[in-house]
Parts: sequence; C-alpha cells; structure tokens
Amino acid sequence: MSKLKTWSLAFGGFVAGALITLQIPAFAQKDVTSKLPIDDLRTFAEVYSAIKQGYVEPVEDKKMIANAISGMLSNLDPHSAYLDTDSFKDLQVGTQGEFGGLGIEVGMEDGLVKVVSPIEDTPAYRAGVKSGDLIFKLDDTLVKGLSLSDAVKKMRGKPKTSIRLSILRKGENKPIELTLTREIIKVQSVKSKLIEPGYGWVRITQFQETTLADLAKHLGNLYKDGELKGLVLDLRNDPGGLLNGAIGVSSAFLPADLKVVSTDGRTPDAKQEFLARPSDYLRGSREDPLVKLPVGVKKVPMVVLVNGGSASASEIVAGALQDHKRAAIIGTQTFGKGSVQSVLPLPNNTAIKLTTARYFTPSGRSIQAKGITPDIVVEESANGSRGERIREADLERHLEDKNEKSDKNDKAEAGKDNKPAAKPSAKNEKDNKEAGKNAKEEDDLPHARLEYASKDDYQFQQALNILKATQIMQEGMKPRLFNLKSSSAP
Repeated sequence: MSKLKTWSLAFGGFVAGALITLQIPAFAQKDVTSKLPIDDLRTFAEVYSAIKQGYVEPVEDKKMIANAISGMLSNLDPHSAYLDTDSFKDLQVGTQGEFGGLGIEVGMEDGLVKVVSPIEDTPAYRAGVKSGDLIFKLDDTLVKGLSLSDAVKKMRGKPKTSIRLSILRKGENKPIELTLTREIIKVQSVKSKLIEPGYGWVRITQFQETTLADLAKHLGNLYKDGELKGLVLDLRNDPGGLLNGAIGVSSAFLPADLKVVSTDGRTPDAKQEFLARPSDYLRGSREDPLVKLPVGVKKVPMVVLVNGGSASASEIVAGALQDHKRAAIIGTQTFGKGSVQSVLPLPNNTAIKLTTARYFTPSGRSIQAKGITPDIVVEESANGSRGERIREADLERHLEDKNEKSDKNDKAEAGKDNKPAAKPSAKNEKDNKEAGKNAKEEDDLPHARLEYASKDDYQFQQALNILKATQIMQEGMKPRLFNLKSSSAP
C-alpha cells in the first residue's frame, strides 16, 4: 500500500464555498496492513463488470470509481466524504476567509439540502435563509438525487450571478422561493466594540488563519481607554474553523500550559492533547500575537455566548473556558460537532475525508452529538427560540457519543414510571397560545434584522446583565474579606 500524508480536520458540514471547521497537526505516515476481504471484492468486481457491459449508456471508469469511493464514505457518517478536484481545492483555500458562493453551511437530510446556519453578512443571511430550512430545488433542478457536493457546486458561481432557492420551512404552509445573488464571501473573523465604559464585546464569526492575530488587535483596542470590568465573548452561529485558532483563542484567556482539548481514536496518531502554549496554536515560525495582549485579559470577568449554531472549534473554546471555570457559558445548547476528520490526499488532486477520532474537553467530556450545555440557559428571545435548529444529533448516521446508547436506555426505563402530564388549565392554554403567537411573529423576522450586541439582542442584553451582576457581587465581597482578615490579625 502507498504511504499517504494526512491532515486531520473536523467539519461542521459543507458550505456553499467550502468551510473548514477544525484542523489538527499531521498524523505520522504509516502502512496499512489490514487484511482485504477478497470474496467481497470479487462481488464488487462482478457488479463493476455488469455495469460496464450492460448499463443502458456507457459509463466512464473514472466516474464509476469516484462514485464507489463516495458511496463507501458517505454511508459512514455525515462528515466522511470523497473530495473531487474542486472540493479538495476549495478545502485548501477555504480557511483564508474569502470564497465564492452564497454563505450558508449545509448538510444533507432525506435527500434534501438542510441549512445548518447562514454565515453572517452574506447573501443567504441578508435574504433571510434560516437554520433548519430544507432546500429542495436550485433554479429548476431538483436537489433529490444530487450528492451534497453536486448541490454545493450548483450554489457556487461567478459573482453577480443569481440563483433561485426553493425552500421548505417548518411552520409554513407552502414553499418559499428566494433569489440570491452570488458574491465573493469575505468573512470578517473577529468583530468588537466597547458597549459602555468598562464593558467590551468580542465576536468570532469563524476560526480562520488570521483569527488569533485579529483577536489580539481587537482586545488591544478595547483596552486603549483603560481596564475592562467585563467582557462578552460571542460565539453564536460560529460554525467552527481551524483547531489551532480555537487553541489560541482559549490560550488568550487561560493560564499557560492548561489543557484545552484532547482527541481520541483507534490509532496512536489520533490520541493527542493540546495545551495553552504557542507550540500548539502557532503554525510555522510566526510571531506569537498573544505576547502583546493587555495583562488584564487573563483575569477580566467574562461570559461566553453560544447557541445551536456554535459548532466544532467554537465548542472547543466554550468547553475549555467552562471546564477551567474561566467564564460562564450563556445561551442555548450548542451544535454537538465533536468528531475529528482526517484528509488523505489521493492521486489526481483528489482526497478522502474520514472520521478518525472524537475530541474531548479538558475534563474529558465528549461533545459529540451532545454539545456544550450552558451554565445559564437564555433563549434567543423573551418568548423562546426563534425557530428550529438542526444539530449534530439530527443528522442521519451521526456518530454517537459512547454514552448515548446507555443514556437512551436509561431514559426509556425511567419513562415507564412517569405519570401522564396534568392537563393545562384554560387560562394556561390561552397564555400559551398568546406566547406562541408572539414567538411566531418574532420567528418570521429575517436574520438581517437582528444586530448582534444591540438593544434588540435579547441574549446579549441578558449576558451583559449577568456579567454586571457578577461584577457587583465580586466588588461587594471585597470589603467583607478585608474585614475578616483585619479582625483575625494580632
């Protein structure tokens, strides 16, 4: 067998323009010596020969082999896949923060393209595409029967050209048609602003190669006018990115050499630990952007905002800061993308993407198909969630957490003893209907109307209130601690 150099990555799904959501260092090269199933391969050869000789139209060998490889991988889990020349090229350049397309992260469900999350400040985001939307037609082409890769290719195109999406949305009686104009997607990785004196907000939209340097720059600007009393790190709808970026962002707020994340799989190469140190978050011999961080960043009281669109690298950061009790996690349950994929280059500039490991938070928690549970749950609005969100556990053939099966059995056993729920009163039914009506009205608002960290951003405002309350409690405890110390002095 030939030796293949591998790169490990974790993917939150395809993006109309290709989005990498996790990357870890190269595995060691090695030979694969597992015994091949000769009898099964004979069956494969017979099927191959039957198609070549008897199919109604000629089929190229190259296409048949590609389809066979694609079938083997796509039937494993939602993230293993065959990457043709175009897909592999997009993967290699996708972390630069610029690509062509519509700006949506998508997966596949029942043969339809399902939206995981629209990317902020993109055509899809501005048009009101929502998480959970099912795309069943691209212009006049039905999605049913297309592979996810083929569907993504159709959504790509030259800037300033348009495409019509036909969408099925939960709660809508008829399909929705949206016409989007393609453009070069330039994702600004880090955004920030001083909310009010002493309180800063930093948002990471995607973990790219420049994220760490951008974060250091934004934090430096926030500290120009003095120390911060509190900081909100916003990871909502961040589909992930490069692992070294996630380790670097975690390291910005954690003491040196603390564990950030670990991976575990069947091979020795898949068992790794990553710490808050330059050797684990720097690529090459670049200067460490964190060297010039303001000293106060390591101790400033902070909260992290997450939701169902926070995936992969975002969950690594949230899990690390939560486990080390560095920040309170606020929002809703995250996506649950906790598996690692390795990309193995093949001849002719193609590759395969294969799930090889799970990753774990510093305390050993698996995020796969579970996500990060917030310390304080705050819904998207006062009336609850604005819409259904797809999560890893909703994807067909998703990799189960090791404890998932036993948890399901425990819940089923516990359900036998549960009594039927009491029938709600007429007053409660009326209140629930009214709340549902208000929630539906908010759910119909397009994404573009919500400005992050604005007065209309309910989750952010609640996070800011919690941050201020924590600060007041900490300040209130200082005199008491001082008095206790004074009274015990000789």
